[in-house]
Amino acid sequence: VRTPAALKVVVPIGAAASVAALCRSIVRQRRNPQPFPAARARALDNPLARRQAAAVVRGLDLAPRMRVLDVGAGVGRLSIPLAAAVAPEGDVVALDVQQEMLDMLQKRAGAADVHNIRTICAAAGAGSLGPGRFDRAVLAAVLGEIPHDRRVAALREIREALEPDGILWVIETVGDPHYQSHTAVARLGKEAGFNVRGTRRLGMTRLTELVVGA
Repeated sequence: VRTPAALKVVVPIGAAASVAALCRSIVRQRRNPQPFPAARARALDNPLARRQAAAVVRGLDLAPRMRVLDVGAGVGRLSIPLAAAVAPEGDVVALDVQQEMLDMLQKRAGAADVHNIRTICAAAGAGSLGPGRFDRAVLAAVLGEIPHDRRVAALREIREALEPDGILWVIETVGDPHYQSHTAVARLGKEAGFNVRGTRRLGMTRLTELVVGA
């Protein structure tokens, strides 16, 4: 079947327009970072996202009885497997700026029979965390959603909330409009008082490990 000449022109033009619109959207989001909207939260809860989250958690240095902080927890994509990994005596505190997200997280956790998650509705860096309470913290695809002028403050609050031997895992996925490179994460971490232990890949993601102590 021969393709009409008009379609040969229209299809590439349409594709180019879509790419251009996507690029403009990414630029806007990077200039004016915003949390992932709760109205689109269902896009975060799918079999692929669950498998990826489970693979990430399996690659972390977790143990029962640990207290874990999940910053920007959203619908609990990581909070729920994190809570399962540290159960029964450990727990997870899920922090998010959108109560709607946390309501969905609690509903999903209940359906999964996971009951060791506590939620806090607050922005990262707003001072809602006490000092030295957590063994580990996770910041997954969230650092770039924090406004530029608040990122160091958010990381500093996380550092202060960790135990002296605590670890923060910053997890970034290429393709995320708010993606932060390892170089950017390391620079911000050092400004906040962390030491950079290293970076590694976990499936489709890159993990940078920031530590409180040497």
